[in-house]
Amino acid sequence: MLVVKCSDIDRILKDFGSFEKTKYVSELQRDNYEKNDPASKEVRLVVKAGFVPDRPLVIRFKNETDVTAEIMESQCRFADEMRKNGVMVPRQYQTNNAFARWYDVNEYHVLVTVEEFVENEVTAVDAAIAEKTGELLAKMHSISEKNDLHVSSAVLFDPFAANDLFDTASFLSLAPAFSGSDQALFNHIVRKYDAYMEVLSPLKRQPRYAVQGDISCCNLFQTCSGEIGIFDFNRCGDNNLFCDAVMQAVFEARLMDYQDGAGDVIRADILTSFLRGYRSVRNFSEEQQNWYPHLYAVINAFWSSDIRWKEDSLLHSVKNGNMRRAREWLETIWQRLAI
Repeated sequence: MLVVKCSDIDRILKDFGSFEKTKYVSELQRDNYEKNDPASKEVRLVVKAGFVPDRPLVIRFKNETDVTAEIMESQCRFADEMRKNGVMVPRQYQTNNAFARWYDVNEYHVLVTVEEFVENEVTAVDAAIAEKTGELLAKMHSISEKNDLHVSSAVLFDPFAANDLFDTASFLSLAPAFSGSDQALFNHIVRKYDAYMEVLSPLKRQPRYAVQGDISCCNLFQTCSGEIGIFDFNRCGDNNLFCDAVMQAVFEARLMDYQDGAGDVIRADILTSFLRGYRSVRNFSEEQQNWYPHLYAVINAFWSSDIRWKEDSLLHSVKNGNMRRAREWLETIWQRLAI
């Protein structure tokens, strides 16, 4: 397990232009790769380093199989472009004109980045924060499009690839499990899904631009004046901007912590508020308004938790031989596809 000491931070920060002695190091985030492989040298570690006078910094250490120095550098440069264009993003530090640099730290070979620490992290979302977050995302999209910004990395919310919201691949894999009327309903669902994806197919041919890729409450902060800022561009990559807007809105409405609970009414209000904020800055075209219900229906119908993660999900129901529950899921999916 990678352990970072004050002396390690001091050595790194000399390169990034800070010569103050580190007084403490506290861990903010760790992905424990050693849990599955004790010999693993993969790591994702984020620490906070403090000084006197107090001017804390965030130092990220990373060595992951799908992450290169080029990807990290382009993600950092995208974040820096957002900051230069007026988005509230923590300042990042450079060494030899680079934001990311390789270091050997206690037997780990890691890419390191350094940035300002920001206070007032958003820990729970309400309608007002959702609306401001939608405005923020629209502003970032416009900057990315105007400046033709790109990051060659996979994103979490691409509807035409594996993504963190819905799972049609797992659903389609269940075709052999159904027979009779269940098979007929399954086939109806597949045909409806195919028809919706055909409506959405023009999106695959549209330009893609860099997006932050993970606007979650743990990656947002709020200034004393109420302005929303953003950090952690770890999942930054290229995406269709309309798809990113819709899927980030659904993500914010369903998978965050909420100040007023998490009932269906609250979730609907969060979704509406986020999209209202987004469209106040960057309105949907007539064509995008036509795409929206089709994209939302696909996300809703094949929601990953319902397809594979819940204890009584569709996959688990089929695996456990509970075809009655599986039939109920098919009926729910069919109803969700109605627009």
